[in-house]
Amino acid sequence: MRAAVTATAAALLAPRLTRSAGRARLPSSSRAPLRRVAAMASSSFRPEDARSPPALDLPAPPLSKFKVALCQLSVTADKARNIAHARAAIEAAAADGAKLVLLPEIWNGPYSNDSFPEYAEDIEAGGDAAPSFSMMSEVARSLQITLVGGSIAERSGNNLYNTCCVFGSDGKLKGKHRKIHLFDIDIPGKITFKESKTLTAGQNPTVVDTDVGRIGIGICYDIRFQELAMLYAARGAHLLCYPGAFNMTTGPLHWELLQRARAADNQLFVATCGPARDASAGYVAWGHSTLVGPFGEVIATTEHDETTVIAEIDYSLIEQRRQFLPLQHQRRGDLYQLVDVQRLNSQ
Repeated sequence: MRAAVTATAAALLAPRLTRSAGRARLPSSSRAPLRRVAAMASSSFRPEDARSPPALDLPAPPLSKFKVALCQLSVTADKARNIAHARAAIEAAAADGAKLVLLPEIWNGPYSNDSFPEYAEDIEAGGDAAPSFSMMSEVARSLQITLVGGSIAERSGNNLYNTCCVFGSDGKLKGKHRKIHLFDIDIPGKITFKESKTLTAGQNPTVVDTDVGRIGIGICYDIRFQELAMLYAARGAHLLCYPGAFNMTTGPLHWELLQRARAADNQLFVATCGPARDASAGYVAWGHSTLVGPFGEVIATTEHDETTVIAEIDYSLIEQRRQFLPLQHQRRGDLYQLVDVQRLNSQ
């Protein structure tokens, strides 16, 4: 695991602060110009209209500071082994103080169109029909942690989905995200994969209120679509979690770039978790599970081997960064608008 903040970035990230009611705040002399900027922008640029419906205020999180664990697991063709292995990693992370644990995309079996039907689980049926799901629910309850359960193939009726389940510290299912953007790509001479051969796209963005704050969920290819992240930010998310399995072509080019972009654009935390690399597998994953802060800074990451990255999330940094760069007051609602179709239709 490595922390990757340059000396220049460190200087930018550590200005003088004052403390009020336990929260980091800018000195009053710095806040005054920002208030004037916000007032001028509001009068002519209509920043509140840049989000429809208007963006929600960032809610006060139950915890402002906590440890997160990114379990970069090795994955085999043995499903029972994978389930036991994941449980052991979750237990070790909780023993190290993690209150939030992330698993990788498709951690209970091989990532392939041939394997998705074989390893799929009926989450609604539960029990023996969903051993991966049952393990995650039970371990979250027994350890009293929040668990973003990577993703598994889910069978629902005649459809298969790439699904992330989020469990609360009581072991109950808090949210279920079915991958919205399917991984259908063709890079000649490099990689061709069509998830749509076996999987069905999900229909709903997923924001979950948990014991560690409001979390927006995406799966792997979902991270390429900035509109989804913007929507989550407008719904008041503190943190975006993306279980993912980028490959050896797009991983070196885009994996960290996209995480930092989603974090910097929306001024929130982004956590990703991928499987460990197996060079003999049909699909070779990039690894590099990472936590990024709201200034786009890499807080912690790793290489491609099996490991667990444990790092600290401090939500007070979100408000601080948004004071440094008051983007929410500078958007041009007179020129552009992001529409949250579901929220708009529910009004």
